[in-house]
Amino acid sequence: MSTFPQSQVHRLRRLLAFCLLVLLSTFGTSCTVTEQRTIGRQADAWRQNAFRYGQQKVQDMREFRSRLASVFRADGSFWEADEMRGRPSIKIDLGDQMVYFYKGGELAGASPISSGREGYDTRPGRYSIIEKDIDHKSSIYGDYEDMYGRVVMKNVDNRKHRRPPGTRFEGAKMNYFMRIYGGVGMHEGYLPGYAASHGCIRLPGHMARKFYNATPMGTPVSIVP
Repeated sequence: MSTFPQSQVHRLRRLLAFCLLVLLSTFGTSCTVTEQRTIGRQADAWRQNAFRYGQQKVQDMREFRSRLASVFRADGSFWEADEMRGRPSIKIDLGDQMVYFYKGGELAGASPISSGREGYDTRPGRYSIIEKDIDHKSSIYGDYEDMYGRVVMKNVDNRKHRRPPGTRFEGAKMNYFMRIYGGVGMHEGYLPGYAASHGCIRLPGHMARKFYNATPMGTPVSIVP
């Protein structure tokens, strides 16, 4: 998406700085020291208020563009994080089945998810990214395959389903895996439109890749009901 609103803020800051210099140079020779300080304080306050107003307008415009863009995306996702600066953080909303990516506290991206189904509920709380593995495979869930790679038993839990003789366990692919707690993490996976996983947070492939590349180790993650 365009970075036009952010560039407007930078132009506004430069214009305000220029106006301040002109103001001080104009009144500097005819005003007393006290008057100059008063003018300076007033100019600083005006500049700060204008800057905060500009920043809020940028945020409002970004959120509006994001909502508008989500209307035209089949999965409701969007991504602007590559154009933004600031410390990243992630919020997973189990009720909305959405995950949100922030930069410096500002919304920078979002994606639909599929979290843990009943009996495998994803646990709300405050966590952080403790492991990253781009081509991770499950050590518990997957398929039993024969020596030729043909699936003999599909979607097994190797703690419960006995392995047939002559087969091996092949863990389910969990590409772009980012561990949050225990065996639970964010990763690429199938989204049926509702909570359906064994506790992990599934994302569509294109968004799992974006989240993975933009999220360093230790990034804070909040999971809300």
